[in-house]
Amino acid sequence: MRFHEFSNGDRMPLLGLGTWKSARGDVGEAVYAALALGYRHLDCAAIYGNEEEIGAALRRAFDEGVVSREELWVTSKLWCNRHREEDVELGARASIEALGVEYLDLYLVHWPVAVRFDVVGPSGPEDFLSLDEVPLEETWAGMTAALELGLTRHIGVSNYSLERLRSHAQLASPPEVIQVELHPYLQQRALVEGSQALGVLPTAYSPLGSMDRPEAMKSEDEPLLLEDEAVAAIAAEQGASPAQVLIAWAIQRGTAVIPKSVNPGRLAENLAAAQVTLTGAQLERLAGLDRHFRFVTGAFWERAGGPYPVAELWGE
Repeated sequence: MRFHEFSNGDRMPLLGLGTWKSARGDVGEAVYAALALGYRHLDCAAIYGNEEEIGAALRRAFDEGVVSREELWVTSKLWCNRHREEDVELGARASIEALGVEYLDLYLVHWPVAVRFDVVGPSGPEDFLSLDEVPLEETWAGMTAALELGLTRHIGVSNYSLERLRSHAQLASPPEVIQVELHPYLQQRALVEGSQALGVLPTAYSPLGSMDRPEAMKSEDEPLLLEDEAVAAIAAEQGASPAQVLIAWAIQRGTAVIPKSVNPGRLAENLAAAQVTLTGAQLERLAGLDRHFRFVTGAFWERAGGPYPVAELWGE
């Protein structure tokens, strides 16, 4: 397993288990099975609605000696209704309590979008707070306070543009991780290289094409990354699966990657991808697949009269 080492000596495994879309009733067993297989990095979030079940699986794994808390990297994310400075601590403490841990290893601002405290999923423009009302710098002040309180050992952002990341990089406690959608169809080279130049680790979500995301987030005739001919050919050359090729590609770029599964066989297969080494020629072929295609467009934030048009969200 490859790791990213932070300035304080903490090491984050580059391959982790994503838990978005992992349903209640399935996610606990999947997390326990993953820990038993050797996963040591879990990516969680308050909005996923499954942190309590993950917490129960963690307690079981700790009690049975499968893993210790010190061996484990746990990430969670601040939801958009906790963006005011004084509310960030509430968000962090709620995830800590649900997960049954004393601290988080990494806490991320989930989206650069703010909604009212009493709203989870906005239904109209009146549910949003603009970035003039709640600037991202205010949210970041709350994140920095959570760091100083010891609620988390590291802080970062998710779904930020490079321009927004650069603005935060000038602050006293800059982000250490940026989590964004990354895969051969959406390689975001400028964002990845720009982040790395700032000393910020990119983490790839939806690395396999997010085929199981909600139907409302899908478009007609969208490409199927796991069925791409070039990916399949490289998998055959490697004696690996297409998923393993995609995970290995992410790791060899120097990014972290968090594929999701609740299937024990696929959990083992994905973990074994850390042992796959793609050749230079194979990496070049994958580099040629970039089509700037987003599986997670962020269009669910766009409302008529609302403050978050998609083009501004990504800085494009």
